[in-house]
Amino acid sequence: MALFLVESLFDGKKLEKEDFEALVASLKETVKEELIEVQVSKDIQRAFFIFEGDDEGALTKVLEEKDVPVSLVKEVRIVGQDLETVKKQNEKINYLVEWNLPENLTMDQYLARKKKNSVHYSEVPEVSFSRTYVCEDMSKCLCFYDAPDDDAVKRAREAVQAPIDAITEISSKE
Repeated sequence: MALFLVESLFDGKKLEKEDFEALVASLKETVKEELIEVQVSKDIQRAFFIFEGDDEGALTKVLEEKDVPVSLVKEVRIVGQDLETVKKQNEKINYLVEWNLPENLTMDQYLARKKKNSVHYSEVPEVSFSRTYVCEDMSKCLCFYDAPDDDAVKRAREAVQAPIDAITEISSKE
């Protein structure tokens, strides 16, 4: 089984929180692949879905049939947390950082870099790193945090010497 990141842009579509929650409930019932995680921007204009399954093409087709705009589908690997913990979804996450990885970076180099630099998160104790999804093609990664504000996330990224290409405040589950 593979993990797939699906990014959706709802630009211009006015979605209320209840509408988005109904969409997610419908996906859980109808999509063959298991919906592991959903994170949505605070303004409900971007969503990030993680599915576990075998067939990327079938997944994309079902999402399009459900009127879920698919802007990106990538096979990903989870780093920093195990999949069973993520499935329980017990923790608070409120920021997502995107980093478009440099072309020459390999997965092994990325993992070694992450292991070496992650100890520096302790320098910014108000920020809790949760997990990262790294695209298997090494094009980008998404990192999830709980933080008081985006400046704190930026300080944490500086501490671990990791750039930010985009930062998104995501809707709290509380």
